[in-house]
Amino acid sequence: MKLSEMVLISFFGLLPALSAQEEPKDSPPAAQPLINLDIPDDGVRVSVLGYHDFSSSERETAMRIKTDKFRQQMQALHDLDIPVISMADFIGWKNGGKTIPQKCAVITIDDGWKSVYTDAYPILKEFGYPFTVYLYKNYVDGGGKALTTAMITEMMQNGANIGSHSTTHPLPQQVKTARVGGEEKYGKFLDVEMAESKKFLEGKFGGKVLTYAYPGGYFTEEMLRKGEEVGYKHMFTVQPGKVKINMPNGNLPRYVILGNYDRIFEFATSFRDSSVAGAGSAAGLQKELPFPVEPLPGAIINTRLPEISVDLSSAENIDPATLKMHVAGFGEVPANYASEGKLFTWRVNRRLRQAVCKVKVTWSDTGGNPTKSPLEWGFQIDRGAAYLPDQ
Repeated sequence: MKLSEMVLISFFGLLPALSAQEEPKDSPPAAQPLINLDIPDDGVRVSVLGYHDFSSSERETAMRIKTDKFRQQMQALHDLDIPVISMADFIGWKNGGKTIPQKCAVITIDDGWKSVYTDAYPILKEFGYPFTVYLYKNYVDGGGKALTTAMITEMMQNGANIGSHSTTHPLPQQVKTARVGGEEKYGKFLDVEMAESKKFLEGKFGGKVLTYAYPGGYFTEEMLRKGEEVGYKHMFTVQPGKVKINMPNGNLPRYVILGNYDRIFEFATSFRDSSVAGAGSAAGLQKELPFPVEPLPGAIINTRLPEISVDLSSAENIDPATLKMHVAGFGEVPANYASEGKLFTWRVNRRLRQAVCKVKVTWSDTGGNPTKSPLEWGFQIDRGAAYLPDQ
């Protein structure tokens, strides 16, 4: 099983991850993080760790970690001299008003399993580490293995912060289905999942809920806008990578720590220089294009196996049979054109190793005339943050 599939599985139980071929063609992946060149890089790197369930007796799975291993990892943070900061300090730094250590970590725990209180909380309290629990409304006081209001309240009085993890914890396919249903249906869906959950948590536990963790790590451009509209200041994905001050707040990277794959924690706690091309090079890559592309021009992405795509839904007179995509280091690649949605895409099949990847797309019109202005752009690879194995 590939690591990317294991990461997704850790968010929604035992359901398999959806392949790119199964995604509706009118639901392209949202944009990769784009560095804001107006904000100077202060050199700080924050490793946001994401956990789920804990147990001292049940077998480890992608989303369940042994309690003693969790203790060892917390001890490792101490021994490696990696300070654990609170979400409030993270927000203060990200907003430009607070100084934090050059390398540090934030601890987050998703879903609201009772083991957060019985297993993780005593260890975190022992080390004096602040943490954030991402709760989804329908599982609070859900009985069985769910956290209770009393447990959550006690943890909040002793170093815990809460964030939203939606109302129902929808699977990525549910999000896609709602989106395909049209703007009105999708808007109501996002109101329930993102706005209602925030209102519930603030009403029940007091204070402002300022952060959101996307269930399954899946998000769309509409979710970015909705999150900002309802008052989430920072929203987290499951893309691995260190957070930098000039990364966008709507799709921040996070390392999902798996119970059955220890190397992710090793990468999360490695703070080697992960810089790529300099600011001047990044500025040269950022440009306006006539059609939406992924990754965005000038984006710094956290994977070396990205999907490259062009949205041609607004194009006129293009002969699809003449479309060609050239990728630096690969030459012409076997990109696919989908008539429904008009996406021209190719998934990189060999890990990118250069700091910058350039793409060129050409075509002819229906009259057989080649385009005079090929679509050309480039993006960057954060090779330090992206250095996770494929298996």
